[in-house]
Amino acid sequence: MCGIAGVLGNEASAAPLIATLAHRGPDGVRTEDGRGWSIGHARLSIIDLEGGWQPLHAAGGTVIGNGEIYNYVELTEQFGLKDKLSTGSDFEPLLHLYALEGPKAFARLRGMYAFCLIGGDGRTWLVRDRFGIKPLYYTAGSDGVRFASEPRALARGPMVPERAQELLALNYTLGEETIFAGVKRLAPGAVVEVKDGRALSSPLGGGGPRSGGGGSADSASPLRPPGSPPPKGEDLLIQTLDAVLENSVSVHQRSDVPYGLFLSGGIDSTAIATLMSRLNARPVTAFTCGFDVAEARDERAQAEKVARALNLDWRETTFTEDDFWRLAPQAAWALDDPTSDYAVLPTLKLTEAAKGTLTVVLSGEGGDELFAGYGRYRRALRPRWLGGRAAEPQVDVPMLADGGAGALMRWRAATAGIEGSLLKRSQAADIATWLPHDLLLKLDRCLMAVGLEGRTPFLDPEVAAFADALPDRMKVRGRYGKWILRKWLERACPAADPWGKKKGFTVPVAAWIAPRAAGLGPRLAALPAIARVCDVEAVRAVFADEAHASKRWPLLFFGLWSLIHLEGLQPGDALKTLLDD
Repeated sequence: MCGIAGVLGNEASAAPLIATLAHRGPDGVRTEDGRGWSIGHARLSIIDLEGGWQPLHAAGGTVIGNGEIYNYVELTEQFGLKDKLSTGSDFEPLLHLYALEGPKAFARLRGMYAFCLIGGDGRTWLVRDRFGIKPLYYTAGSDGVRFASEPRALARGPMVPERAQELLALNYTLGEETIFAGVKRLAPGAVVEVKDGRALSSPLGGGGPRSGGGGSADSASPLRPPGSPPPKGEDLLIQTLDAVLENSVSVHQRSDVPYGLFLSGGIDSTAIATLMSRLNARPVTAFTCGFDVAEARDERAQAEKVARALNLDWRETTFTEDDFWRLAPQAAWALDDPTSDYAVLPTLKLTEAAKGTLTVVLSGEGGDELFAGYGRYRRALRPRWLGGRAAEPQVDVPMLADGGAGALMRWRAATAGIEGSLLKRSQAADIATWLPHDLLLKLDRCLMAVGLEGRTPFLDPEVAAFADALPDRMKVRGRYGKWILRKWLERACPAADPWGKKKGFTVPVAAWIAPRAAGLGPRLAALPAIARVCDVEAVRAVFADEAHASKRWPLLFFGLWSLIHLEGLQPGDALKTLLDD
């Protein structure tokens, strides 16, 4: 896990770009210049601590990468590369594979990654993993192509109002265009060639999932990796799931530094904890976060029950009101590509707790999307007369002139054309939007803000292949989602109580904002960014009427974000600007 940046097709230096990403690479920064290019790498050392420094050179090529290529061991053995390698880095085999196969080699990678590869054949590539676990942004213009792991490293244009409206309506922004004019995201799964410092093309395809099944090994869709149909019969399915998940967790543990996990007490993180406990001789370190507000919902009790059953080294941390006001501006700073998902707050508290004990953290992102855990999937399958409705965002944003309807229309356009059953279409829509632009972005920024690496074993090509091939009834049955995962967990960790009623996870932001709402409303309404996209009278009304308490956090986050990223304030100063004490 690192930060990368570069300039392609121009003689400018990457040094100023990578300097802004030093938080992603606390172990050191290196830059290198070549003919028509300059690249930089900020390193968080995970594999081959001494020899894995980048840029890496081999087989006539050069690479800088962010993330991990988990199957580097298998690729080294398969292609007989051991005697050719000069380091133990997981990225060096990629250069040898590229020399053998060209860009077709990229389809062989199993991992989370965003990289720039300058081949010995003179071709230059920007590549991002299929799910978009690792971020990559770029600008393209007369000054060449500039790329970086975070938008803050790039010359940013003004705010795009349409994207700000999406943020307030959806909690994240859609597509390849970011909230900054001229700064784009490389799409999940994109394999892009850079030519002459200007032209960008995708000769091998790319982008997010557009189908619920089928496809070839070269497909960039995370729902269409290679794989055989699942076996028939429940017992064989559960055995196969066990093997697939164990293999994924095993390779996700490849690390030369301490690793552990975030344990929420839910199905997904418990599944990972179960397998980590099986695979490690020593107790696995697990961190759980709860809240000090009586009415707040969390699953600490269930997490403790699981931790005791699995003999985990379980560590609990509590999120307080003081933490909220301290971490809210830090969240806004970390999320330069914004998501107002309030789960960013306990995630930041967990990273603080884990820092110093762990360097690598496994997490359960992706389990709900792959195995159909969300309640909205089950509602979509019910007839209307039983309360059924489409599994799409529910928007009701009084601060926006159209109530958020425009953002919803753009969401529908972004997910149009997805094929498959109703359930698979709903899953694929989330994988194309919510997953990369909210959940994975949040995980990346929160952990990298303090120099930790986050890994997501569910978002593995082999796991995705298994999940996608499952019939719908193995995912959703009656009132239960993730049906096959629950059946497996019933055997693998009975203490998980996989059929018990889920308590859920709610961050009590409304309770913490309420005492300061009267002063926050006018100050937020006066901010230029908010005045540009919102009805300022409606903003004031949201903070004056408790009936709209749930709308306050997105506005507070956006206000802090705009003060930091548009007006240049430090996080602490941004908060002081909005508070009346």
